[in-house]
Amino acid sequence: MHSWNDQTPIYQQLADRLAAQLLDGSPPEGDLMPSVRSLASSYLINPLTVSRALQALVDKGLVESHRGVGMLVRPGARNRLLQSERDQFLQRDWPALRARLQRLGLTANDLNWEAQ
Repeated sequence: MHSWNDQTPIYQQLADRLAAQLLDGSPPEGDLMPSVRSLASSYLINPLTVSRALQALVDKGLVESHRGVGMLVRPGARNRLLQSERDQFLQRDWPALRARLQRLGLTANDLNWEAQ
């Protein structure tokens, strides 16, 4: 069962989940994305919501539509996504995280990067 939050539109949450999968290499560049029907069935959401999520990935240059074939992961999509995610983390997430670590008195020595 997939849960959705109320703070962000469902299509954006799905686009973010699909982007995370692309970042993990699934599906690989040049391969087909799952179909709208397949995604709608898997996530138990309206196909129009899925289409909107896929369009968000198209708008980011990660996938492209091929009429009669489906959505293909564009070459270089993972690298573009990785760079975008890194930039976003460093500009938005890291300053807040660093401030919280400082408030808690945590240093790099307190953090275990290898922990699962």
